[in-house]
Amino acid sequence: MSSKFKIGLLPKVIIAIVAGILASFFFPLWAVRIFVTITTIFSSFLSFIIPLIILGLVAPGIADLGKGAGKLLAITALIAYGSTIFAGFFSYFTTRWSLPLLLSAEDLTNSNNLSFVETVSSYFNVEMPPLMSVTTALILAFVIGLGVAAIDGDKTKAILQEFRDIIILIIEKTIIPLLPLFIFGIFLKIGAEGQVAVVLGLFFKVIIVIFVMHILLLLFQFVTAGAIANKNPFRALMTMMPAYMTALGTQSSAATIPVTLMQAKKNGVDEEVADFVIPLCATIHLSGSMLKIVACAFAIMYMTGMNAGIEVFAGFIMMLGITMIAAPGVPGGAIMAAIALLQSMLGFDETLTGLMIALYITMDSFGTACNVTGDGAIALVMNRVNKRLRKKAVQ
Repeated sequence: MSSKFKIGLLPKVIIAIVAGILASFFFPLWAVRIFVTITTIFSSFLSFIIPLIILGLVAPGIADLGKGAGKLLAITALIAYGSTIFAGFFSYFTTRWSLPLLLSAEDLTNSNNLSFVETVSSYFNVEMPPLMSVTTALILAFVIGLGVAAIDGDKTKAILQEFRDIIILIIEKTIIPLLPLFIFGIFLKIGAEGQVAVVLGLFFKVIIVIFVMHILLLLFQFVTAGAIANKNPFRALMTMMPAYMTALGTQSSAATIPVTLMQAKKNGVDEEVADFVIPLCATIHLSGSMLKIVACAFAIMYMTGMNAGIEVFAGFIMMLGITMIAAPGVPGGAIMAAIALLQSMLGFDETLTGLMIALYITMDSFGTACNVTGDGAIALVMNRVNKRLRKKAVQ
């Protein structure tokens, strides 16, 4: 009877998060460092395998879609960019309306002593440099997938499909089983360093506003996707919750691809569409990160008396939507890609940039969770688009 009882991924992730935070209160430093070492090694492995996951899933996914793949790629990229830009302007106008009611310049007083120096390090790390960058893997997947689709290359397609089988085996037998341990280590480290309490106490009101916006954005995305795909939006959103909770721990859209992929297929998305859209959107669809960066930037500029008008933010949002595509699939990747724009377009100095990074990193997991959950909504839309394109091709 025990073999029939299995704990699902979602409960495991929740248990790992809670256990990590609780354990941080009484674990000795040497024990924390053991788990931090495990987390660091697994993170290195993820960095190594993520480009291969993208190549192994996107290339055969495009090839399986056939000669209509180019059009589907363009539509997916356009929708992802549109969703990211919408999130930016939604965040700006909502934050502009709400934060002046909640904040004052005095809220910045205690931020001068804010530091984010890591105090808990791993005993050692095993370097696993990736064979290529995420962007290179994505471009290579496009080139190979579109080429195979154009020439109907059956032999190459068979090789790609076998490579996909290998990647899926690694995902199912290695990554997913180890994710709860990885998440436990992350939250244990954060709790032991005391970083969360400091920043949450300082920016509590900002975080509440951003969290509410995330919920509203996800509801809008899934209501829209549900209307297009003729699906129950709330049921579809709940199906994506394991991906949301996993992203809270991994803080990486790319690292959450295996779970996002699994949940998107449970929502009825065809396998070849899911294998193509989810890894792609993990790199180019960053609506949650955009929402958070815009809100944090506005909050800091408002509290320091800087000009935060729409004429300043409009260009910033449009450029940030493109810049973040190059963000690596690692925790904090989006804010690292945004630093140049924060300084050149919004006038952030070193102090404000440090404050921005501190605030963003504290909530990084929530933005990532919003990103990957929204990927599920785009997958629903693209599944419907793909069916219509196939119907037109037949006619």
